[in-house]
Amino acid sequence: MFKIGEFSRLAQVPIKTLRYYDEVGLLKPAQVDKFTDYRYYRAEQLARLNRILAFKDLGFTLEEVARLLDENVSPEQLRGMLRFKEAEIRERVEEEQARLARVRARLRLIEQENQMPNLEVVIKKIPAQRVAAIRSIIPNYAAQGMLWGELDAYLAQKQVSPNGACFAVYYDTEYRERDVDVEVCEPINANVSANGKVKVYELPTLHQVAAVLHRGGFENISESYSQLLQWIGANGFRIVGPNREVYLRAVVSPELLAKYPSEYVTTNEAERLTEIQFPIEKA
Repeated sequence: MFKIGEFSRLAQVPIKTLRYYDEVGLLKPAQVDKFTDYRYYRAEQLARLNRILAFKDLGFTLEEVARLLDENVSPEQLRGMLRFKEAEIRERVEEEQARLARVRARLRLIEQENQMPNLEVVIKKIPAQRVAAIRSIIPNYAAQGMLWGELDAYLAQKQVSPNGACFAVYYDTEYRERDVDVEVCEPINANVSANGKVKVYELPTLHQVAAVLHRGGFENISESYSQLLQWIGANGFRIVGPNREVYLRAVVSPELLAKYPSEYVTTNEAERLTEIQFPIEKA
């Protein structure tokens, strides 16, 4: 038999690892001296240790390795576990490849402009949400105020308060100077009925959006749109639905300030926060 140090050198496995495998029951010593607590191993145990190391190298956890070694897993069960592991690894590889593409795209932008981007784009999932909404064709983007007035008046009549930041959905596939197709939405969790122009329904989940945070007024929001659209193209994505503007902190008049949760409104234009979102998928 081999002392633990000898077995460690023979197997090329640290003593600390062998002790841990003993603690979790993966590889018990063949014998433990009751006086000195020295661990002793047999040469035949190298076969089990090598299987442990082989399964670990394939990405299995120690709990999974224990099952594979001790539960008489059938060849069909092993094939199933390996196929599942293959899918996990492929997904991680695809995620890392996508991350590598974003790094390369960021480098290209910096090299082209010779400066750091002043906006950060994030990819996120937007869960389904229940909204009260009005959709209409309006003369221009600035004219949506009348839709918000109608929607807020209806919710006030029903004594319903929004439970999140309001947002607008723009259904046109390009910028329009007039006849803008827009839907204004207030997230709610109340059981309120639709009425006339006001719809109450659940917007579906957006599984992947590219989003950027615009600070301040709308006079230069086109720059934020431009940077976001440039990022989407540079990173190999395409737009797959209408974009949203989420008014994380909207500007209201002083008399309306008390009607809304304080984190969602301000009277200072410089404090306005708008998140621009585009649903995307790989091109």
